[in-house]
Formats: sequence, structure tokens, C-alpha cells
Amino acid sequence: MNARMAKREPLDIVREAIVLAPDRAIVSTNFRPYEAVLLHLCVQVEPDIPVLWVDHGFNRPATYRHAEDLTRRLGLNLRPYLPRITAAHYEAVHGSLPSTEDEPALKDFSARMKLEPFKRGMQELSPIVWLTALRRVQNPNRAGLDIVTEDRNFGALKVSPLFHWTDARMETYLKEHDLPNEWDYFDPAKADDKRECGLHAAWGGQVVGTGGDGI
Repeated sequence: MNARMAKREPLDIVREAIVLAPDRAIVSTNFRPYEAVLLHLCVQVEPDIPVLWVDHGFNRPATYRHAEDLTRRLGLNLRPYLPRITAAHYEAVHGSLPSTEDEPALKDFSARMKLEPFKRGMQELSPIVWLTALRRVQNPNRAGLDIVTEDRNFGALKVSPLFHWTDARMETYLKEHDLPNEWDYFDPAKADDKRECGLHAAWGGQVVGTGGDGI
């Protein structure tokens, strides 16, 4: 499947992925830079495709405005999932957001504020196919993946139609389709672009495997 899809355009990959799982495909987003490309591709094929978004409560104002704008422009069937505690609650109990020097605290934040609500969303939406905006240029961990992978963390077929696209190609697509971008994005579960929050890493599977209520 990867050999075949590597020769196809992202829109065709999206079509094939959705055909594989009628009414059981979703797309996830965090409204980071270039996310509009994948969302635009997906709604062209399936306008009502569920869009799973974990809003951990720590997004910057520009990201929330971007989410509102894209949702209106593309008519997104947005399915937001929130942590069981608010951002204010987290800060009151745990203090400031963890830094890159404190890996245990970063993983704990990811588990509480991102992985648990994401797992809840995946359980409720129960997708067979999970479309993502993963690209090989994003970090070393993702460079070792491919367009299609078996996701063991959440039990779905993970499809990344834009996996081989560069930033330049993404920029061109945004301009061609008059789509907005968002550069003020920050994910406290990663703290920097080279770290994984757990959604696409093996350690995240160990966390969600313990059960959402126990995180």
C-alpha cells in the first residue's frame, strides 16, 4: 500500500483511505501550522468527516481564532475533546508548564491533558482509518514512519497523505486555495518541535493502555 500511495497525490490518498472505511474514517488536528492543508483535502472528499481536536486548554489566542476561522471556512464537523481537568486546575495543582529539561513532568502533562482526551475521542468515534498531517520533515521520529502505518496506540490504520511533502509544497497549496496559516502555535505537551507528545510514539501507547480514567 505504501509503495502504491507514494506515487499518488494526497487528494487521491485521502479518497482511497476514506473508501477503505465508509463512515469509519476520521481526521485529527491541533490547528498547528499547515493543518489547513489536510483539513481542506479531507472535506473535499467527505465534507462531514469527524475532526478530532484535543483542546488541552493551553493554546494561544491566535490558535483559537485560527480554529474558529477554519471551522467556519471549511464547515468542519469539529469534535473537540477536553481533559478532565481545566488548564486553571492543572496550573493550580502542578504549577507552571513543564520545561524541556523535565521529561517526567512533560510525559505526565501529555498523559493528563492530551493522551487521555484523545483516547476518549478515539473510543467514542471508533475509527478504522485515522487521517493525520504527519510529515517526514517534522522530526527524526516521524522520518522513520510512512504514509500508512498500523497504529498500535489507538488501534486504527493511520494514513498520512502529506507525509512526503515539504514546507514549500505546503505553502504553495495554502496560497493556491487561499487558506490561512497559524504561526503562533505552541504545544506544551511537546515543548519543542523535535519531541513527541505521545500520540505517535510507543511510550504513549503504554500510557493509554493503562485506561483513560487511571491517567
